[in-house]
Amino acid sequence: MTERDTDVDPLVCLREPTDPECDVFLTGTVFLDIIFTGLDSAPVRGTESWARGMGSSPGGVANMATALARLGLRTSLAAAFGDDHYGEYCWDALEQGEGIDLSLSRTVPGWHSPVTVSMAYEGERTMVSHGHAAPPLDGALPAYPPHARAAVASLVPGRSEEWVARAARSGAKVFADVGWDDTGRWDLAGLADLRHCEAFLPNAAEAMRYTRTDCPRAAARALADKVRYAVVTLGSEGAYAVDGATGETAEVPAIQVSALDPTGAGDVFVAGFVTGTLAGWPLADRLAFAGLTAALSVQEFGGSLSAPTWGEIAAWWQRVQGHECQDPAALRARYAFLERLLRDRPARPWPLRRAVPTIGFRPAPAT
Repeated sequence: MTERDTDVDPLVCLREPTDPECDVFLTGTVFLDIIFTGLDSAPVRGTESWARGMGSSPGGVANMATALARLGLRTSLAAAFGDDHYGEYCWDALEQGEGIDLSLSRTVPGWHSPVTVSMAYEGERTMVSHGHAAPPLDGALPAYPPHARAAVASLVPGRSEEWVARAARSGAKVFADVGWDDTGRWDLAGLADLRHCEAFLPNAAEAMRYTRTDCPRAAARALADKVRYAVVTLGSEGAYAVDGATGETAEVPAIQVSALDPTGAGDVFVAGFVTGTLAGWPLADRLAFAGLTAALSVQEFGGSLSAPTWGEIAAWWQRVQGHECQDPAALRARYAFLERLLRDRPARPWPLRRAVPTIGFRPAPAT
């Protein structure tokens, strides 16, 4: 398990005794992720490929939940867990290791955990997944989401989730991403829950298809007619955002890093943007912070255990100010807002020791 950082609370100046119990609520499917890295190319049929690296960690919605919790947000997750060893490992990793509230989650007898195998090569990844839909839990998962500052939803074309509307009506800011539209229709009207969202964060390809534009920045401007904040990720070019209420725009370049595994980077980006938005930061700072957290995550295994803590962010900030790197003066200027968050935090050496990406070692025998 990773060491949790409890000395940085990005919302400390906003907290009141009457605050909701959690900062962010989310629900979805938890997978066990098994990740292979160090592949020179995609596996070829009829051959055996050896990977130079391998790790395992909770995946699926656990990626987002872990990223939020590591950034100091009180996170509540409602999910089904298998009653196999994989499910037990994922539950313990999230509840005990990350401090995520699983009081709305349940273990389902006789249901095995969904599994995803991810193979990373050439800066991309190929995934193979297996699982069955969780059986009905007879009302075990909440019909009404808990009172929260924010909620994170994954929109699905043609499907509406009643909890999203209920969360918005209760005052939660809803942040949404979206997956690839397998129907090929790319119809914004099919994203029924978008009308309840505070922010929408698709990638460039998704945004352009949904808006019928040929430029991601034009796509973001079109999406800003639907939500308060339209944020389009541009891959190696960074990200672009539009505030639909004020017309403000922001664009931040990506930080150049040596990527080990891109699994979950999009989830970490969303978590960074959620954190900055709840804290009331300027739009450009939110975008820069989201990009930084995503860049730090791709240098490690997995989608959940790779999410950075404040300790890693502090170590990166110290390193930027004292070492040669990608345009250090520009980075120091762009991320100067971190100084007020990390001012009293003791420096730690880079790189930091990370969580061990394995299902678990047996305890050493007593001597």
